[in-house]
Amino acid sequence: MDYYVLQRPLPSFPEHETIRIIYNIPPGIQGPEHPHPGQPYTARRFPRSCFLPDNDIGKRILKLLIVAWERRLIFTVGTSATTGETNTVIWNEIHHKTEFGSNRTGHGYPDPHYFDNVMAELAAHGVVEEAVPTAGSKTVKSGVEEVGL
Repeated sequence: MDYYVLQRPLPSFPEHETIRIIYNIPPGIQGPEHPHPGQPYTARRFPRSCFLPDNDIGKRILKLLIVAWERRLIFTVGTSATTGETNTVIWNEIHHKTEFGSNRTGHGYPDPHYFDNVMAELAAHGVVEEAVPTAGSKTVKSGVEEVGL
């Protein structure tokens, strides 16, 4: 997982820049937590990019997504709903906004319910704001710009 700030706004957030998250997972061998331990899995269409506004709620969600990533909750190995491919990396019920400039597919902005929905999905996986380390504010340098957390 990597993230940085784009100098362009998302639809519905003209006054804010954009946090771009990039997930990159290589193909590999399934571990004991996967459906078929020891068998290979594919990782199609990686790296994958996702977007949040660079505002208070976007930064809060980014912190939670970092926790979810570290706990290996964002993706899992299973059967792709789009292609039917088995033993491949798929989203694990924590929705992301993958469309940058519009919401033609339902995976972009504007979406007035997205923040509440993703917070509920993260909470269903045990990722809540109380779980985020609060040992002071830090600035994480990643990519082109700094994202203040």
